[in-house]
Amino acid sequence: MQFKLTKLILSCAFILMVAGCATQANRDPLEGLNRGIYKFNDVTDKAVIKPVATAYKAVAPSPVRIGINNFFNNIGSVISSINNLLQFKFGDAFTEAGRFVINSTFGIVGLIDVASMDKVPVHKEDFGQTLGHWGIGNGAYLVLPFLGPSSVRDTTGMVVDTLAFDPITYIDEPEARNVTRGVQFLDKRTELLDATDLIDNASLDPYAFMRDAYLQRRDTLVKDGVVTTAPASDGFEPADEDTAPAPETK
Repeated sequence: MQFKLTKLILSCAFILMVAGCATQANRDPLEGLNRGIYKFNDVTDKAVIKPVATAYKAVAPSPVRIGINNFFNNIGSVISSINNLLQFKFGDAFTEAGRFVINSTFGIVGLIDVASMDKVPVHKEDFGQTLGHWGIGNGAYLVLPFLGPSSVRDTTGMVVDTLAFDPITYIDEPEARNVTRGVQFLDKRTELLDATDLIDNASLDPYAFMRDAYLQRRDTLVKDGVVTTAPASDGFEPADEDTAPAPETK
């Protein structure tokens, strides 16, 4: 436990030191490195991860997949509850804690999302959002091996959530913990099957499209739905008719 707390403190110190290394004008100072990691992720995903996720979706019955997804979402309620609390959103923290209790009991350890059936709202928050809520900027955009788009702030938040708040971390048996993480990763990749196909077909530069979409989405989440960044670029220049002033109406 002491070792985990030490890593947690070092992670927080790291974010405070480097979060300012990317300006608003240059949010991607590590673009060369990031594109290399993006290419590695893309090749690995198409060769191994995506086929496995596709096979899992084809073979596993829908109720099984839904139950597994509900289970991990229920675990996420613990993380959300703590981060809502850290942002002083006490009502949302109570709601997320309530979702966890309801689904863990009446929903059979979260396999059934009873809380959503009862129309209990969802208030997802992570530690990256918590840091943003208290004024810490994104820092440099990062592409993580296997995990994909992130930022200095969000990577630090992910580390803190994983080491301190995620119940899976506290599974004593390493083998069981690793298997659980593997199933969680597969479940998340299966959720994103349609999204990755859309990105590949929507842009001349999927890397830039994903980067801009990610940063815009994270900004929206931190601001609780208020968009403050420019819309994500699709890689195309606007046509002349799109930029021409609208004709006056009488």
